[in-house]
Amino acid sequence: MMNSKWRLPHPATMFFLLTLTVIVLSWIFDIYGLSVFQPQTGEEIRVQSLLSPEGIRWLLRHVVTNFTGFAPLGLVIVAMFGIGVAQHSGFIDACIRSGARRKHNPWRMVILVIFLGLLSNVVGDAGYIILLPIAATLFHSVGLHPVGGIITAYVSVSCGYSANVLLSTLDPMLAASTQKAADMANVASGNTGPLCNYYFLIVSTFLLAFIIYQITRRNLLPALGEYAGNIRFSGYKQLSRKERRAMIGALSIGAVYTTAILFATFSSWGILRSVNGGLIRSPFIEGILFLLSFGIGLMGMVYGFASGRYRTDGDVIEGLTQPMKLLGVYFVIAFFAAQMFACFEYSHLDKCIAIMGADMLSSIRLGSLWILILFILFTALVNLIMVSATAKWTFMSFIFVPVFAGMGISPDMVQCAYRIGDSATNAITPFMFYMPLILTYMQQYDKRATYGSLLKYTWRYSLYILLAWTLLFVLWYVTGLPLGL
Repeated sequence: MMNSKWRLPHPATMFFLLTLTVIVLSWIFDIYGLSVFQPQTGEEIRVQSLLSPEGIRWLLRHVVTNFTGFAPLGLVIVAMFGIGVAQHSGFIDACIRSGARRKHNPWRMVILVIFLGLLSNVVGDAGYIILLPIAATLFHSVGLHPVGGIITAYVSVSCGYSANVLLSTLDPMLAASTQKAADMANVASGNTGPLCNYYFLIVSTFLLAFIIYQITRRNLLPALGEYAGNIRFSGYKQLSRKERRAMIGALSIGAVYTTAILFATFSSWGILRSVNGGLIRSPFIEGILFLLSFGIGLMGMVYGFASGRYRTDGDVIEGLTQPMKLLGVYFVIAFFAAQMFACFEYSHLDKCIAIMGADMLSSIRLGSLWILILFILFTALVNLIMVSATAKWTFMSFIFVPVFAGMGISPDMVQCAYRIGDSATNAITPFMFYMPLILTYMQQYDKRATYGSLLKYTWRYSLYILLAWTLLFVLWYVTGLPLGL
């Protein structure tokens, strides 16, 4: 049960109050003329008041488009279509029941969810949308609290956003900014390709998995206790012969679909690659969430018709509309969150605070290792108000790559330190783009869940991961091990 002393306003109210805070702060800093210079272009960035005549006009003109243009909104709706059909048709339930023919060790399920979360950054932000509701069901199926599944998956996806054993969508984008900053400052870039931190991030994956597992087992699940809500797991009823045939058919179609997508991406035909033949900003990467949702929905539909659950197209449409009941709460929270994010961006508060802090840190003179540790902590702090990894690194790289190069620190080492701070505090910031969705998932199982509830359980993950990951970095730096390829 959620402890009442952590009780905060409803998530929608919280984002409304944050919006008011941003408006007032923008007015105050505009009065004092707060401004900074963009390190890449030299352009002056000044705080814009949302209480000025122009600010008020902007807000009234953009209330609707702030909401409809909210980045996660369309992604969430599209992804939930596929999940809705898979759940409504009974496909997800059948997969769980099929895997439960022998008694499952619940701690193996925890490990599975953790690694799925850590590896999910291969496909961008899909883990936030698709994995979390599935993790809740998986935890529930082995007798663990479903909110524990949501939090474990959320922490694995967010705090482990830079750790992976595979190349993620983030790697080439950060490397491109690092290379550009090094070239612009006439710094020897050295090894700044997409895999320049690969060795370090592989080891980091297993370190983070160990930390998340230990905290989940020793702190999170005991604190949550036994789930006593209204949503019940249907149990491990043996699959009938018809259901087994339906599941085999659905999985077969899923395999064919996956093969077709991989062929269209990696073969010589390569219609899903970008025009230059790469994967960055390719149709495959840009449309990965739709491809996943369509594949999941396709398997759910095949299972539904083969098992007899679906008989007409109307049954499929009913499955597509199933998640909309959950998303009703999400839409309300997302509306206020969208206004807050848009106001924050319009005011330039995030950029001004981050660039001022970066300039202050770059003026400090310490030993190279100590300055790197401070840089990690500074990045973790900035990440609380500016969560986009690429947006932060776009300007921070042009400040810190040249400064650290003067201390003999290579650009790939700077980028590696940045990625630690950028990931560790993702789980505790209210400015996370997917925070409205996380809170909506939690409220499905506990109506009293708020940001305070989430923070109560996630702060320990962020703190321990930041400390342990920084220690690993120090060890790597001292021993001189190569960071990557």
